[in-house]
Amino acid sequence: MPWCETCSKFLTPTSMTEDGRCPACGRVLERSGGPVSEPLTAKTVDPRALAGKEAKAPWHFKLLIVAVAAYLGWRVVQLVAALVT
Repeated sequence: MPWCETCSKFLTPTSMTEDGRCPACGRVLERSGGPVSEPLTAKTVDPRALAGKEAKAPWHFKLLIVAVAAYLGWRVVQLVAALVT
């Protein structure tokens, strides 16, 4: 994860400049483990490699998706009932 020491914040690879610098202060970014040998950019950072091979969506995210689908389904039923009457 890119870390800007000057701004004291983590940045996403897509929020960095093209040459791997902080957009606010212009400092070359570092990973949380220490300095990097090459600039961090969206092209050089692989999110799948950072997450690991066994990375999956958490159970509460799946529950949220089911709840949203049920809510939207019910709203469609209400819409159809309102249009029929």
